[in-house]
Amino acid sequence: MVGKYEIVAQPIPHSTHMLRYTVFLDGKRIGALASVPAESDCRFLESPPPVPPLKVYSVTYRPGRPKNGSRPPAAPVDKAQPFPREELPHGIALPDFRETDDR
Repeated sequence: MVGKYEIVAQPIPHSTHMLRYTVFLDGKRIGALASVPAESDCRFLESPPPVPPLKVYSVTYRPGRPKNGSRPPAAPVDKAQPFPREELPHGIALPDFRETDDR
């Protein structure tokens, strides 16, 4: 007994060391916890706080999208020009790294 609440501990199925603590008030089950409940936990199970209503999902609400009739955003101007690549002269001998034994 914790205050006016009766707590019954039972082993959780397929668990060696854990217990399920079922909370009763005047013989009616009001909830269950996996840890030993305090009186404040039992009061919370008896009368939980009100939950605000869910907002209705609207298909027309599309955050981050442009409105109808708006102009597309301007393309970003890249100030850094890519470095021009030079072509290798014809007939240049490149080293073959597969034949070296320096590893």
